[in-house]
Amino acid sequence: MPEDVEMNDAQAPPAAAVSDAPAPAQSTLHHLKEIASVIEAGSLSKEVRRISRAVRLTIALRRRLAARDVAAFLAFALPPSSEAFARLSALVPKEDGSEMDVDTAAPAAQVSIKHGLPEIEIYCYLLVLIFLFDNKKYDKAKTCATASIARLKSLNRRTVDVLASRLYSYYSYVHELTNTLAEIRGTLLALHRMATLHHDELGQETLLNLLLRNYLHYNLYDQAEKLRSKAPRFEAHSNQQFCRYLFYLGKIRTIQLEYTDAKESLLQAARKAPTTARGFRIQCNKWAIIVRLLLGEIPERTVFMQKGMKAALTPYFELTNAVRVGDLELFRSVADKFSSTFSADRTRNLIVRLRHNVIRTGLRNISISYSRISLADIAKKLRLNSENPVADAESIVAKAIRDGAIDATIDHANSCMVSKETGDVYSTNEPQIAFNSRIAFCLNMHNEAVKALRFPPNSHKEKESAEKRRERLQQEEELAKHMAEEDDDDF
Repeated sequence: MPEDVEMNDAQAPPAAAVSDAPAPAQSTLHHLKEIASVIEAGSLSKEVRRISRAVRLTIALRRRLAARDVAAFLAFALPPSSEAFARLSALVPKEDGSEMDVDTAAPAAQVSIKHGLPEIEIYCYLLVLIFLFDNKKYDKAKTCATASIARLKSLNRRTVDVLASRLYSYYSYVHELTNTLAEIRGTLLALHRMATLHHDELGQETLLNLLLRNYLHYNLYDQAEKLRSKAPRFEAHSNQQFCRYLFYLGKIRTIQLEYTDAKESLLQAARKAPTTARGFRIQCNKWAIIVRLLLGEIPERTVFMQKGMKAALTPYFELTNAVRVGDLELFRSVADKFSSTFSADRTRNLIVRLRHNVIRTGLRNISISYSRISLADIAKKLRLNSENPVADAESIVAKAIRDGAIDATIDHANSCMVSKETGDVYSTNEPQIAFNSRIAFCLNMHNEAVKALRFPPNSHKEKESAEKRRERLQQEEELAKHMAEEDDDDF
């Protein structure tokens, strides 16, 4: 008896250990199968939101993708005799000496899908393309993207639109990385025309931005504006695509000297962009700073001290300081010091335009400091290096007076500038104009917030069941969880 008691005591701890052991983690392959089942459900019920959910889940899973997972999923999702399976399998590298992932879920949880669905096939193209991008295999990615675009041309299903928009972006991006963007411009125009005929608004949004990026990459601003002005307009479906559109519109307006509209578009793009899209927000701020300087404004110091942007905006901070002081020599030295940075940002031509603003700022400071000053002294203070600096100073002062930058007159007999006494700013219309611009901004923000409100369809007619409410809450939690990853990937 004592031995039996001892034996039972010895066997008890392992039983407890087995019961307390955590369930094994599900494999990446199993997650991919579950995503495929979500796509299948969306395809059969024609619910686009399920396809969007599948894309978000894939973006969250992309860091764990391995070649064996992708190969196993292709074997699971596509018929072995299909052309897509043969093409995609050849693009996925083989891993020697490694075993395939084995599903650790219970047999009751095994996933099966219906073969032959176009959505599943297009998703396989997208998955392989993402995998090749993450592994920097751009030549194979170009082959895969080209094949996926050829397949999309034969489809006209709204449930494919979400997947197609992603494929369009990767198709353009891989050609940009390989310096062959000009080759696909005709294809992108044909795809945009097809999306317009199919009423694929998300595809139109994406393709319009890709075409604008294509034109701007080669400095074809006139063609970009012609396309933008003639493209059909509709309500934005994707915040990321709308931010890109505003950024490209701001660049076009800047080149066309429409600085007020450009400033509004660039600042709106920077505000609407997600916080994780740091690189995009930096580019928006760089162009917005230049535009504000061209408008005669001086950006606040807080613009340059934003978290994660201080180092990238340092050249523009020094440039702003030179414009604020009105020192032409300091402006030249800053432009030469950071010439490579400005060339890489494609803002060097805009900075050349700032020379006149620097001179005008310096002249305004001189007119405030001196009631009467000779043109020779003005040329000396502005550091005008020319053959006849006095004549240049006279023309600059005359133009500034005509534009209203300074309130002064030129005494041609004595060759000097006579500044008028500055009046009270509150006796002018400037305060009214400032308040009007602020009120218009607040009203515009309110209108956009009202337009962005979303309500469930028929919520006032039928009550939500417990099962539907549970499913909705689960999807909202997943959306909030994966939103950061999605925004990071998009930008």
